[in-house]
Amino acid sequence: MLIKAQTISYFWLKFVKLKVEDPIALRFILQDELYLLDQDKDFYSTRPDSPYPDSAQDNEPQPEIETPQLNFNYLGTNKKNFLILVSYPEHEFMPDSHLTALESVLSRKGHHRDDVAILNIAKHAAAEYEQLSIYFKPQTLVVLGQGAIPPGMEPPKFNLPENRVGLNLLYTFGFDEMMADNTNKKAFWDQIKNL
Repeated sequence: MLIKAQTISYFWLKFVKLKVEDPIALRFILQDELYLLDQDKDFYSTRPDSPYPDSAQDNEPQPEIETPQLNFNYLGTNKKNFLILVSYPEHEFMPDSHLTALESVLSRKGHHRDDVAILNIAKHAAAEYEQLSIYFKPQTLVVLGQGAIPPGMEPPKFNLPENRVGLNLLYTFGFDEMMADNTNKKAFWDQIKNL
């Protein structure tokens, strides 16, 4: 069979007028069984530059790529999967006056700080929307202000509640805008009371 395979290879190469100096190049033209002897297959499969998928280098254990564990610093314990995103670059979470106003709104809806997670997105700027969804598993998401929209999130409608595949979403005014204008406060309350 060896002579027959070599003869076929020789005539086939003469027919197409190719000059092949390295037997490995033949793999692009012919099947392995036609031109490599068993001992040749062993030799070429252990070469570091071997193009064969069953080479020794492929059998070496590959280092595992570890995904860094996400860790967010937020207020609350997220008992009700209620995520509130804010953006305050100069604060760890949010100013005390804004936090007091937010907690007042939450209590009128029958929620406490333990029921929600309040995340200052300015302190986690690299966090993508998908990462936040996986970590917090929100059923309700309130985005307070344009700066609080996380990267990778489809732009929500302003001050109109949406339902996105089981997620109640409200993108609305930030507390800076609400504290300065009672109309904004009323528009915010009209929407959040129905979430």
